[in-house]
Amino acid sequence: MTGFGNGTRRNPRSRGRMGQRNGPDRATLAIVGLVCAIAGFFLAGNLGIVLGPIAVICGWLAMGRRWTGSRRVMALVALVLGAIDTVAAVLWTFF
Repeated sequence: MTGFGNGTRRNPRSRGRMGQRNGPDRATLAIVGLVCAIAGFFLAGNLGIVLGPIAVICGWLAMGRRWTGSRRVMALVALVLGAIDTVAAVLWTFF
């Protein structure tokens, strides 16, 4: 009778089993990074220099700071497009 009335229903997701649930979801960060990278290409002048690094940071956090694994394609695309966007915005500004 271990599960009856001993507090198991109050906290079904303990930190030890499911991990911590604070902070944004990785899929959400990947989508935000991808949107920032794509928007940075169309706004290549002044906002591209801001949106590019945001896309890189969101892509990096969405990948979980790892290069391998499943379902990391959108995060990797956000990271690469953000880096290209940053370089293009810097070149657009100085040349």
